[in-house]
Amino acid sequence: MAYNILSFDTRLSDNIKNYSLETLYDEQEVMGLIKHLARYTGAELMLTDRHGEKALVCGDFSHFEIDVVGNPGRKIRVQDRTIAHLYVKEDSIPADSRSEVLELIDDLVGLLSYLGEQSYRYREASIYIDELESQVKDSVRVRMDHEKDDPLTGVFNKSYFEKRAAIIDRSEVAPVAVIEANINDWKIANDNYGDEGSDRLIKVIADILKAEAKDEYVIGRTDGDVFVILIPMPEDGEAEDYVKRIQSACDSFEDQYLTPSIACGLAYKENVEETIEDKISDAEYLMFENKLEIKNSPEYQARIGK
Repeated sequence: MAYNILSFDTRLSDNIKNYSLETLYDEQEVMGLIKHLARYTGAELMLTDRHGEKALVCGDFSHFEIDVVGNPGRKIRVQDRTIAHLYVKEDSIPADSRSEVLELIDDLVGLLSYLGEQSYRYREASIYIDELESQVKDSVRVRMDHEKDDPLTGVFNKSYFEKRAAIIDRSEVAPVAVIEANINDWKIANDNYGDEGSDRLIKVIADILKAEAKDEYVIGRTDGDVFVILIPMPEDGEAEDYVKRIQSACDSFEDQYLTPSIACGLAYKENVEETIEDKISDAEYLMFENKLEIKNSPEYQARIGK
């Protein structure tokens, strides 16, 4: 799974465009501050959003033409981006207190810019931390998946397969069908087509094993050209039918170079006293018998010699 989490500074620079006066501030508190300021100083004030839409009017601005570009008033800015405009009718302020009131208004604009910056950073930091935590969790999950999967085939690797087999043993599940499947003449593919060709052969057969399996089947690659399949609590004939299907799918696979074929041995763990490990040994013995039978058959000789 790929991630593209920006640095926090880049995120702050980019995401401010998604925020507005309404999302950065408690509007009631901001409006209250401006109303009190207007009431106590006599100043006529108007607050607009970044586009010039009126948010609060204290006084008579009925003939005032809002122009946020040519006449932006006092800008409330966060991350170097204008969030709002505060307009002041300076002649509405008594002359003897005008200087002090305008200074107070400038201080209010500075305070609102500061509070907006803090609000923005807090919100973005919370989101950023959540995304990082999600990335860490997903990375752990992906790593765990890789630790249990064989990277070439996607079936369980030997170590994880053995853990699953041990769990089935401890759970006292019986019966369990145990199938060992070994690729016939894998070395021929390797000799003729190198590692790339022999790896493709392994993957083709693994894909067949997975395609014909039910979700509850446990499939592991336990050696280079060896797979073991566990079928807990199989229906009558289910395991035998699975073996037939995977061997038939291999035999009917058409490729210019590869001739996939697998020898299979099937044994059953009949009761809870038996172990899957012992049954894998039994299945291996039966697999070698099947391998001799297949390799001596005229049909296989014709395929392999094509």
